[in-house]
Amino acid sequence: MRSAMLDAIRFYLFLFGVLTIAGGIMGFVKARSRASLVAGTIAGVLLLLAGYEVAARGTIGLVLGLVVSLALAGRFGATFKKSRKLMPHGLMALLGTVGVIVTALGLLER
Repeated sequence: MRSAMLDAIRFYLFLFGVLTIAGGIMGFVKARSRASLVAGTIAGVLLLLAGYEVAARGTIGLVLGLVVSLALAGRFGATFKKSRKLMPHGLMALLGTVGVIVTALGLLER
C-alpha cells in the first residue's frame, strides 16, 4: 500500500512539474515575461527532481516537493485572492495546495 501511495505522489509531482514548466513557457509567450519563464522552469525542474527523489530516496523528495508546493501555493494563492483569475493563479494555487497535501501525507506515512 505504501509503495502505491509513493507511486501516486511521484506521478503527481512529475505532472505538476511539467505543468509548471509549461505555464512558465506560456507566460513568456503570451506576456513576454522572462520572470515567468525562469521561475516556472526552476520550480518545474525542482518538482521533477522531487518526483525522482521520491522513488530514489523517499523522504528527500517528499520534503523538496512539500517546500516547492508550499511556495507555489502561497505565491499563487495570494495573487488569486487579489485578481480572482482562474488562469493561471487559481489553477497553480490549487495544484500547489494539492502538492502540499499529498507530500505531507507521504511524510506522515514514513
